[in-house]
Amino acid sequence: MSDPESVIETALLMQPLREPVLRSAIQALQLPSGSRGLDAGCGIGLQSRLLFEAIGPAGSVTGLDSDLSLLDYAVEAADSAGLAGSVRFCQGDVNNIPFDDNTFDWAWSVDCVGYIPVDPLPMLRELVRVVRPGGMVAILAWSSETLLPGYPLLEARLRTTTAGMAPFLKESEPERHFLRSPGMFRKVGLVDRSAETFSEEACAPLTDSLYRALSTLFRMRWKGAEQELEEKEREAFLRLTDPESEEFILHHPDYYAFFTYSMFHGRVPQ
Repeated sequence: MSDPESVIETALLMQPLREPVLRSAIQALQLPSGSRGLDAGCGIGLQSRLLFEAIGPAGSVTGLDSDLSLLDYAVEAADSAGLAGSVRFCQGDVNNIPFDDNTFDWAWSVDCVGYIPVDPLPMLRELVRVVRPGGMVAILAWSSETLLPGYPLLEARLRTTTAGMAPFLKESEPERHFLRSPGMFRKVGLVDRSAETFSEEACAPLTDSLYRALSTLFRMRWKGAEQELEEKEREAFLRLTDPESEEFILHHPDYYAFFTYSMFHGRVPQ
């Protein structure tokens, strides 16, 4: 997934699955109309455009990412959508955000701050620094899934593999786990802290876009997991997740799956 073209392709394939749940989270935040926001770890800018929709044409969103190849795609896509000047993009490190104090009314980060396997506190402090007093900081990440209905033991086993736990590391401190974000928010001084979880589901018959998204998710979520499974588990896993298999689970007429995103948010003290 380090190849930019693969990252872009995967993001586009996954968007039909992710977009509804991200829209729900954005709606719950009730971002002020006409406000200025930061999308930290914006990737190819898909959520930056969703955020701009929420704040209206008088507002602006700045996407920040360290990967110039992803930003090039984001700029081109935003320009093609007629959003040049309203949705901007900047290369930079979330550990050292290249903006002055109190620049934004709010900051948002999805599947980045608190989720990637590095110490989240420096990144959170940077988000707090660039948001004005009274402004909001929100972080979101994928938090659970059930993708193999009828096979709870196999799916439980997959969660114990290196891929199943990713992006978390076995040696990570419990206090640095994403779902411990309320404690991290407290440490960086955010007030009015809150948490919400949003779910999205997929049920047969699947649309073509959801079929492709779920097929992509299987490969991404459990990449290499079969190497850690016992023989019978591995055989079942490959039968169920290989599109060439007669037992590929997405072909089941009663297929149903769901996943969740959890969001933590708080306000910068006045």
